[in-house]
Amino acid sequence: MRWSLLFLLLFSLTCFAENSPTETPSPTETTSTEAPKPLSETERIIGNIDQLDADLGELLSQSQGKTGTEKNVIDMQMLKKNEEIRAELQKLIGLENDENRPLIIELVNEQVGYLNEAADFLSKQITTKQAQIDSAEPEQRLLMEKSLQETTNFYHRMLKEQWINFQWLNRLDVPKPKEQAQLVETVRQRLDFMSAMLSFDSQQESTLSSQLKTAAEGEKATLQLQQILTQRKVTGDIESVQFLADLGKDMGLETTEYTKQLFETTGNLTNELLDVKVIFSILTGWVGTVKIWLAENTPQMLFKLFIFLLIVFIFKILKNITRRIVTRAVSSPTLRMSQLMKDFFISITGNIVLCVGLLFALAQIGLDLTPILTGFGVAGVIIGFALQDTLSNFASGMMLLIYRPFDVDDFVEAGGTSGKVSHMSLVSTTIKTFDNQILIVPNSKIWGDTIKNITHERVRRVDMIFGIGYSDDVEKTEKVLNEIVTEHPMVLRSPEPMIKLHTLNTSSVDFIVRPWVKTEDYWDVYWDVTREVKMRFDREGISIPFPQQDVHLHMINTDIDKK
Repeated sequence: MRWSLLFLLLFSLTCFAENSPTETPSPTETTSTEAPKPLSETERIIGNIDQLDADLGELLSQSQGKTGTEKNVIDMQMLKKNEEIRAELQKLIGLENDENRPLIIELVNEQVGYLNEAADFLSKQITTKQAQIDSAEPEQRLLMEKSLQETTNFYHRMLKEQWINFQWLNRLDVPKPKEQAQLVETVRQRLDFMSAMLSFDSQQESTLSSQLKTAAEGEKATLQLQQILTQRKVTGDIESVQFLADLGKDMGLETTEYTKQLFETTGNLTNELLDVKVIFSILTGWVGTVKIWLAENTPQMLFKLFIFLLIVFIFKILKNITRRIVTRAVSSPTLRMSQLMKDFFISITGNIVLCVGLLFALAQIGLDLTPILTGFGVAGVIIGFALQDTLSNFASGMMLLIYRPFDVDDFVEAGGTSGKVSHMSLVSTTIKTFDNQILIVPNSKIWGDTIKNITHERVRRVDMIFGIGYSDDVEKTEKVLNEIVTEHPMVLRSPEPMIKLHTLNTSSVDFIVRPWVKTEDYWDVYWDVTREVKMRFDREGISIPFPQQDVHLHMINTDIDKK
């Protein structure tokens, strides 16, 4: 880069020193008492150019003997000064007239000559540095590649500034069509070369990425270094192709294919993609790629699809066979498993067989299962945090299956509800109420509360209380109640029913009646005995009291009070 700047400075110093528009005043003029005339805009700009040229000379002298970061800083300052000179020259062209036109043309022509020399020098530097990189060790290539990219960028910048010089000459009506056409051809060739370089380096990067996945541990360090170097080259190639494509578009070159290549390589959307030609080229390329892919892969993909469907079909058959085997196994009376547990084992074994079949089928068609299984693991962690309540229900469902507090068709009171258990999953339990409503209760709510299984035991006791009046015969009442209970066909003889005088209540004498029945006969016995007690008590003259109060009225003699 510093040699390029040296060319720039040599040109600037020689150009503006030899062609200074001001002359040294003669002694006569110096001693004149007349007031100096105000400078015109053209003279002011030329004065600025002279000052910038002097600043460049001072920076050049400061850079002598400098190295490293300090040298780079001074080089950047000189580059900025040159940009300011060209900006002033642009202003001078805007003020072009018959008087200053020859001077402006001469300055621009000198810029053209300098940039030709600078471009030739940088082109040779690029070739030399590329040859050095090709023969260097991998560890040294990273730094050398950075230097090459800086030189390449500066070379492309020189080409753009040269194009600006030719536009200036066209504006000044002194075009150079031959040299301009040569510059356009140079840019076109350079754009083709950088495009091919980008394709090659991108392919190299993809190849190295594939090799890294299967490389041994001892080879990974070298491959990773090569991959980093290739990635830097791809980044530089993209930058160069983008810069040259923009420059080529200004020159009138067809840059559709290069814009398409940049989009396919980077995936970045730019304003150039809105061009109809670019969009049509991208779509045409995609259609062609799809056609080629279908022509090459359709027979193979159809065969793989056939294999996939065949394996899935076979495993579906195996799933049904497994379910039948498990159904027979869990139905053995020696296992004493609940219906919920049986359904769980039958369902889970069938699903496991089908999942194994799907994974096997995917593996047979060439799909790598490692990322899928890894993704399942990561997704499991994320889902675990997002569905903590659902997982709590799942854990509660497992506890319910293990401890079996109820089974299908049991009448239960759990989770604030009561009814018949009709179905259960690992997440929820379905309960049908006595008035035929369906309630779906989360398992965590059932497991975290008291579970009352009404129909778990085969025999239940019916607890009833009947009251009689204080004036009724107690022994007669006991006899009647015994007859009612013992004569009912659904009341069990063992355990024996219990009939006892229980409480002397405020308005009644209460008897407890507790016969034992089969669980399924509970309500029939309860309703039958209650009905029969009312009817027998009426026939036997035994009263059934109800809450009552005695009200006593005291009469007051008002005549005595008046006296």
